[in-house]
Amino acid sequence: MPSLSVLQLTEHIQRVLETELEPLYWVVGELSDFRQAPQGHVYFELVEKQGAQIQAKIRANLWQFTYRTVASKFESVTGTTLKNGMKVLAQVSVTFHPVYGLSLNVKDIDPSFSLGERARLRQETIARLSSEGWVGHNARLPLPPVIQRIAVISSATAAGYGDFINQLEENAYHYRVYHRLFPSLMQGNEAVSSLIAALDQVAQQAERLQLDAVVLIRGGGAQLDLDCFDDYQLAVTIAKFPLPIFTGIGHERDETIADLVGHTSLKTPTAVAEFVLSSFREFEEQLGLGAQRLDRMTRNTLKGENSKVQELALHIKGLVKQQLSRDLDRINSYQVRMLQSGKSHTKHEHGDLDQKVVLLKKEMQRFLKLQREKIDQQEISVRQLDPINLFQKGYTRTESKGLPIQLSQLEVGDSLTTYTADQKINSTVTQLQKK
Repeated sequence: MPSLSVLQLTEHIQRVLETELEPLYWVVGELSDFRQAPQGHVYFELVEKQGAQIQAKIRANLWQFTYRTVASKFESVTGTTLKNGMKVLAQVSVTFHPVYGLSLNVKDIDPSFSLGERARLRQETIARLSSEGWVGHNARLPLPPVIQRIAVISSATAAGYGDFINQLEENAYHYRVYHRLFPSLMQGNEAVSSLIAALDQVAQQAERLQLDAVVLIRGGGAQLDLDCFDDYQLAVTIAKFPLPIFTGIGHERDETIADLVGHTSLKTPTAVAEFVLSSFREFEEQLGLGAQRLDRMTRNTLKGENSKVQELALHIKGLVKQQLSRDLDRINSYQVRMLQSGKSHTKHEHGDLDQKVVLLKKEMQRFLKLQREKIDQQEISVRQLDPINLFQKGYTRTESKGLPIQLSQLEVGDSLTTYTADQKINSTVTQLQKK
């Protein structure tokens, strides 16, 4: 065969391609190395992958005029711009240049294909997560009674982050929530790795910061801008995270996969902040109900104990009266016997008898005095048992959790309730000192 020059061979290839190939083809591929030149032309590669392995690739270009038309239509339908990693259906013509080689000249891009491809991949990811048991995994983590310390994953400049912080700090109840930002990209090719890295940082510092939960928020955006929140690896990281994760991505369509595998999904960052604050209100309401129940139980207990004291006082008083009556009968009996005995004595013993009578009367008076003193002492003891008298003397009664403090195992921070004659005082233990 006669030899050919390089130019002759490349021109031959060019003629064959122009003769044998169709004028236009629809090609499915992933955008790679997507860049726009200063003149407005766009250069990139169309790539086909098997997993992470590239199976084929070819250079492509969009000339300035065509790019303006194609990009405008694509953005109006999908809500986002063309970018790296996006799978597209492109109408192309195959060109070959003796110097620049084989390339594709893109004439059009079908935006509806990109939306449909995205939905298909999303369903495959959901099915995989469900089969592996990750859906609902994070939601099984228990929430604390009050969510007081949170990590926030967001972009520091996002409007949604500002709305979230404002809702937390300007709440009408003046609740105070500790929050710390772990900044992350929230869209684009690097968003997934940035979000996972932020979650790793939170996990490393969770114990030191004593975190209760993680909040993942952004301020909404186009559907394809939210692709990072449908990533499988991010979903697994969220699902197996050791703390509850609340999402407020700020979108109006169906929930993202991140919403699906997180603990609690809310529509907006503001709604997440309100959810956190609601834990304070519910806990405060429960405390109020508990205080009311405790007060009612205390009043009923004091009323019952007071009735018992009154019954005991009446019983003791009756016993004292019975004892006095028996003692008086015995004295009267002694007196009668002595008088009878005196009559039997002779006259000459009369003086001696009078002396004995005097002594007997004195003894009787002394005996009665002793008995009255006993009765008075018993009455004083009965009165001292009356809680009202104790309160009026300045004594108080202090309880903790419905029990007298001598029966309670007190700790710092416990609530005490002290009763006086006319007051009920609530206090908190700040220091315990062994006696």
